[in-house]
Parts: sequence; structure tokens; C-alpha cells
Amino acid sequence: MFTGIVEELGEVTAVENLGDASRFRLRGPVVTEDAQHGDSIAVNGVCLTVVEHEGDEFTADVMAETLERSSLGALAVGSRVNLERPMAVGARLGGHIVQGHVDGTGAVIERRPSENWEIVKVSLPADLSRYVVEKGSITVDGISLTVVDAGPDYFTVSLIPTTLALTTLGRKQPGDPVNLEVDVVAKYVERLLGDRTRETAK
Repeated sequence: MFTGIVEELGEVTAVENLGDASRFRLRGPVVTEDAQHGDSIAVNGVCLTVVEHEGDEFTADVMAETLERSSLGALAVGSRVNLERPMAVGARLGGHIVQGHVDGTGAVIERRPSENWEIVKVSLPADLSRYVVEKGSITVDGISLTVVDAGPDYFTVSLIPTTLALTTLGRKQPGDPVNLEVDVVAKYVERLLGDRTRETAK
């Protein structure tokens, strides 16, 4: 489990095509300082398993399903990525509960800079819109953010200077894809209410 608080901005150093999968090598001095084989690290919000670890780099295999459902397939050597290690038991939950299971992808629609922050508008797949509410939580490229405005096919977030400087959202331009993970609590509530409705209808 993650919290959506990005620990560092890493970099893709190699990409190997494995046919029905890809192997990425990524540099991240912070997240690799205690990394071991089999550990999980979120890369742009996608939970990946450490296959190898050497120095400040690690490799991870990404299967076709993940490449198709996320924006990881668009990464290339030199791409910057958000990196986060799993939350330690007893640590503060600084963001919200993030599983690292991407629900879909959106794209940056526009950026509206202000003096001390920036509003970013992101497209939202229709099947995810029911989970996104004003002042609710959403994960964008692994970053826990608060929804400012929720529309039928978009949402907006307000980014402080720290987020702009230390994550990929400071560099994303209109048209660039982003990984989205909605609040898992909303999905469980929907499932439970659906089951109750079906039981009542019997």
C-alpha cells in the first residue's frame, strides 16, 4: 500500500522489449537505498516489483496488461517518473490509501498558472467519473491529490510549488497521458450498495 506522497523524481535509464512484456531500469537513489529483490516500488502510480537492484538503479518487469492499462508503455530512456516506496507500518498516512493499481489513463487538457499555484485540468474516462467527487481524493501518476472540480469527463487539481517542482506534473503538457487511480473506498461502497440493492429486489 502507498500513500501517494512521491519520494523522488526518478529517471528511466533503459527499456528492454520482451515481446509480451517490457523490462525497465530506473534510477532512484532514495527508493533504492534499502531496496531488496521482490520489494514493491510505485512508478508513476503503478506498483512494480524489484527484479534486480544495483547501486541507485533497479529493474522491474511490466507485463502487457499493465502496459495497456497504464501510460508506462509510453516511457522511454530519459523519461522522468514519480517514485514511492510502500508505506511502513506505523508511519503517517500523508496522502490517502493508494494501491498502485491503475484504473485507467487520462490526459492533461490544460494548465492555468497562478502566482502561487497552478490549476491542471485532466480528462477522465467515462467509467471512472462516478468515483470522482469535488474535494475527494484521486491519484494522478502516483500523486495523491484533492479534486477541485469534478465534471462528467474531466477533473481539475490545484498544484502547489512543491508538487510542480518535485513530480512529473510540473512537466506534463496538454496531451500528455497520466495514470489514474480512484479512491478504492468509493469502489467498495459501490459494490456493497449494489449487493444490498440486489438482495432487496429478490
